[in-house]
Amino acid sequence: MNEAWIIDAVRSPRAIGKPGKGAYSGIHPQRLLSQVLAAVAQRNQLDTAEIDDVIIGCIAQVGQQGNCIARMAALDAGYDTAASGTTVDRFCGSSITAMNMAATSIIAGFEDLIIAGGVEMASYTATLGYPGHIDSGNLHLREMHPMGNVGLCADIIAMEEGFNRQDVDNFGYQSQRRTAVAMAEGRFANSLIPICREDGSLALESEEYPRPDTTLEGLSQLTAPFGNLLDFPVDDTGTTYRMLIDKRWPGLQIDNIHHVGNSSGVVDGAAALVLASPAYAKANGLKPRARIRMTANSGGSPSHILNQPGPSALKALKRAGMTVGDIDVFEVNEAFASVVLKFMKDLQVPHDKVNINGGAIAMGHPGGPTGAMMIGTALDEL
Repeated sequence: MNEAWIIDAVRSPRAIGKPGKGAYSGIHPQRLLSQVLAAVAQRNQLDTAEIDDVIIGCIAQVGQQGNCIARMAALDAGYDTAASGTTVDRFCGSSITAMNMAATSIIAGFEDLIIAGGVEMASYTATLGYPGHIDSGNLHLREMHPMGNVGLCADIIAMEEGFNRQDVDNFGYQSQRRTAVAMAEGRFANSLIPICREDGSLALESEEYPRPDTTLEGLSQLTAPFGNLLDFPVDDTGTTYRMLIDKRWPGLQIDNIHHVGNSSGVVDGAAALVLASPAYAKANGLKPRARIRMTANSGGSPSHILNQPGPSALKALKRAGMTVGDIDVFEVNEAFASVVLKFMKDLQVPHDKVNINGGAIAMGHPGGPTGAMMIGTALDEL
């Protein structure tokens, strides 16, 4: 069977994703992504006319992030017009899906050289107004699968799994501590590139979101705000999050324990991976950093939203003929502390193998590019 090799991984630093505040505020999303695409092509001396496809994950494909940002950003990066592009959305798994699609095509022998990655600029999309509920107002679907707010879902998962406020706060603290050490020691230097503004001035060259001075005492004093959303109407039908949760968990009294210090931050960012077939890589002097053994998709309870990292990992391991014990490093998105705590509990993985350089609680979760960033971080860790 053919193989798919990861040749390189490049990403922007993550910037605070608030309009007028973050380092990328005012930069066009295509320009953010195109700088990453240009950098990964230049440093690997790629002939962009030979790139079979550019596959980019992006959740909010609207406005400046619409109209197939993969193709537009590739053109903006100076890629040859022969390099096609497509944009995909699988929510927070979008750029992992982009990589999976690229790997599948290469393993099948259909293509030889693909760029996969993602982009998201919350500092821009936040200016477009409330995007609406996740079910887009489909009341039939809402009756079948009531879906709440992700923060409330994280609190429900914590209750079901027996995690308390101290557990999630300690995890948030560890994320900040590990990230601070990783940044001080330059562990991300191999993947990070500086991002510039339109006038050529430097916008950002290192992570903007981390709070290295975080303490457990400080976290314990933060208010857990997601309970305030319970009576918030999700659309003009008057349906509230409390109503949606009551459909799935009648009468549940949620113990709200997640807050800004143990949940992922809203940030901007972009990332890109170079994938190639062994034949193409050898013929063009490209050295692989990793080989993709297996990929897997896994759906689960729409009402929980956040529970599938564990089942997906187990599915991939089983298909690859491997066990949890064969893995040295796990990267699990820190959307909320309870998500990763559940992953470690279910798979019986010690924390010293998971997110060893911190994660999204400290650095932020941009959405579309998060998966590609995590893959690059895993490569740097190994």
